[in-house]
Amino acid sequence: MSSVRSFEAGDVEAVADLFQRLLRKTGAPAGSDLKAYLRTLFLEGATGDTPLRSRVHVRADGTVSGFLGILPVPMEFEGRRLLAANCGTFACDDRESDPFAGARLLRDALSGPQDLSFSETSNDISTDMWRSMRATVLGPYSLEWLRILRPAAFALEAAANRVSAARLARPLARAADAVLCRRGEKQSWSHYAPLAGKADAFIDAPASDGDFIEACQQLVAKFPLRPHWERPVLETMLRHAARKAQHGERVQHVVRARSGKAIGLYLYYGDPGGIGRTVQIMAEPGQESIVIDCLLRNAHDRGLVAMRGRTQPALLQAMIGKKCAFLHASSTVVHSRDPDLLQAMTTGRAFLNGLAGEGWTRLIGDRFE
Repeated sequence: MSSVRSFEAGDVEAVADLFQRLLRKTGAPAGSDLKAYLRTLFLEGATGDTPLRSRVHVRADGTVSGFLGILPVPMEFEGRRLLAANCGTFACDDRESDPFAGARLLRDALSGPQDLSFSETSNDISTDMWRSMRATVLGPYSLEWLRILRPAAFALEAAANRVSAARLARPLARAADAVLCRRGEKQSWSHYAPLAGKADAFIDAPASDGDFIEACQQLVAKFPLRPHWERPVLETMLRHAARKAQHGERVQHVVRARSGKAIGLYLYYGDPGGIGRTVQIMAEPGQESIVIDCLLRNAHDRGLVAMRGRTQPALLQAMIGKKCAFLHASSTVVHSRDPDLLQAMTTGRAFLNGLAGEGWTRLIGDRFE
């Protein structure tokens, strides 16, 4: 008879195989780097010793057929200390012979000691499972935003994902964008122009991990439901986030007023000629538009062709008028038996996604040798 139990060191090889086949969609065998990282992330833990453990689904013969990676997230709400379960990496085999294995795995995880559970990377199949267990999909947290900076180069980069030889036409794309993206023109859906504006009154500069952590702790405090980030926890997360080879160079900035006060920050990855992936944008209330402008200008100046990222309610209003397109790729889903916590999340008063999710891990955007 099949069962669900805690993830153990002896399961690493089987889970790495599931990750390769079902999540990375590759037949290449899992290497030692991936196996070591799964052990570090889900067994050694990124946030200290907690009662939460990742779960595996085991067939009657003892072999592993499913995995749900759980990252413990200490949180707080109106003075209460909480424990959240970030249920991100979810892979289950045997869908035809055992179609309910994934549901059993998720049900077991949601019955743990945590105050709330969530995922920011839930696909359509997983979302249906969450919903069957009375979870809630958070629409304002579940959209991807896209801002095209250089239209010809963006179209070429999008085509190159299917036909790599398309990148040979980059010189032509640059010439076309030089005409389309003249300075001084108004912003357009098709391209970006770095125009003078309110952001010029602020200082946008690279930040050390120490300065970035200090700004994170300051800016997250405005949310009633938020991660309780001790400095060592954020230091560990930023070490994990140091490299995302598939997404490009890491860009980590803090935006400050002339007085030196941090009014926002951003963290993204991207190389010239590519599409940047934003992991985090944070801002003081009322300053979201400034921080987004700083991010887009920085990406444009570095030669990126577009920027994308995940929405949060506090950012959506500020993105109106910035010519961003929105699409749905995966959902942010939440589960809790506490109605106060659910209300905070459904009314946009919770800090989720990005650094509060799994966007900081190497599993999203990095290569494994």
